[in-house]
Amino acid sequence: MKEQPVTFRSGSLALEGLIAKPEGAAPTRAGVVCHPHPLYGGSMYNNVVDAALEAMWSLGWATLRFNFRGVGDSEGEHGGGAGEADDAAAAVQFLTSETAAQASNVVLAGYSFGAMAAMRAAPRIANLGVLALIALPIRMIDGAALDDFKGPIVLAAGTQDEYCPAAQLETIHKRLGLRAQLRIIDGADHFFGGCEQELTQALAATLKAV
Repeated sequence: MKEQPVTFRSGSLALEGLIAKPEGAAPTRAGVVCHPHPLYGGSMYNNVVDAALEAMWSLGWATLRFNFRGVGDSEGEHGGGAGEADDAAAAVQFLTSETAAQASNVVLAGYSFGAMAAMRAAPRIANLGVLALIALPIRMIDGAALDDFKGPIVLAAGTQDEYCPAAQLETIHKRLGLRAQLRIIDGADHFFGGCEQELTQALAATLKAV
């Protein structure tokens, strides 16, 4: 899928991103992908972000990846999570304005810190379709925050992830009930090195069904 550079607003800030639209008919589904922690080198150019995008492209979706405030050419500075949640919500609004997809057909996905930002943003996005959280660092958050979003949730992590232990994620999955889908990638740690293809395949199969 060919991506094009874009700029969009998050409050008073201009953020940079890359948008992809499939050729032919206007896409009816779309996805935003949020990158890992900016203070540890995270940006939209990341192997797990790529894996999530590949899953969405295989389904013929439009996508938007972007840099949080203070990353790359995006204006501002690190917002401690709250600002990045604003950025994620703004990204969804921008993507829906640029495609035929309604919010109810949009997936807001995030990896690690990006998953935390997406989780915080999701409840404030009217009619958001799906929240997809990859390697949500549940040792650093209150998992009860997931209850604030009432729509479908996709949870994914590796069996060797120290920040998102599979057993704890399974407990959260059971608590959320039927609206949550869980995918555990055997052998993957928090960074999914060497397991990107398995993650793409698992996400594509899951997102196709939600």
